[in-house]
Amino acid sequence: MRIVVADDSVLLREGLVRLLCENGHDVVAAVGDGPAVVQAVEEHRPDISVVDVRMPPSHTDEGLRAAVEARRRIPHSPVLVLSQYVEVSYADDLLADGAGGIGYLLKDRVTAIAEFLDAVERVAAGGTVLDPEVVAQLLVRRRRDDPLRELTARELEVLALMAEGRSNPNIARALVVSDGTVEKHIGNIFAKLMLPPDDEQHRRVLAVLAYLRS
Repeated sequence: MRIVVADDSVLLREGLVRLLCENGHDVVAAVGDGPAVVQAVEEHRPDISVVDVRMPPSHTDEGLRAAVEARRRIPHSPVLVLSQYVEVSYADDLLADGAGGIGYLLKDRVTAIAEFLDAVERVAAGGTVLDPEVVAQLLVRRRRDDPLRELTARELEVLALMAEGRSNPNIARALVVSDGTVEKHIGNIFAKLMLPPDDEQHRRVLAVLAYLRS
């Protein structure tokens, strides 16, 4: 895959570049500030961008804001955000279009190289990969009109695991049920959230967004 890497730490940036290149990917740009992220995505149209949240010039949420802007200019451009913390407002903005191709992982949880590379591939393929802590903090912003009020406890469990980017077989293993049972629960979730038959991945993303915003 063709990848843009963005991190203001030269050591971390070069480490990511080396890791990705050693695993067969082509890093087309390695940048260290927010404006450069947007420029690189516009210029190279990468298969995915791996972006740190804290970068110049603000050293706060510049990278995340740059990712949102890059998605605005190049719709559906896949982005995997790496961060030391959860920035709720811009994370919600990043997820807002429901198009998928989004990941948000906390750096101190990325302990296995294989898991990180798997997340990169899933996001590039249009999937959604969210750290459980990101999910937890987004859930704090609960709305009074909860679209999930009709879901059973088990359906909520399934939806929570979907929000972490897990596949149906992975959900089945986590809940110790059959794949068919998971598919039935997901069908019920789609029906109760009034998501009509459509592209399966699209409905999955919309269901996860409803969960995160409820």
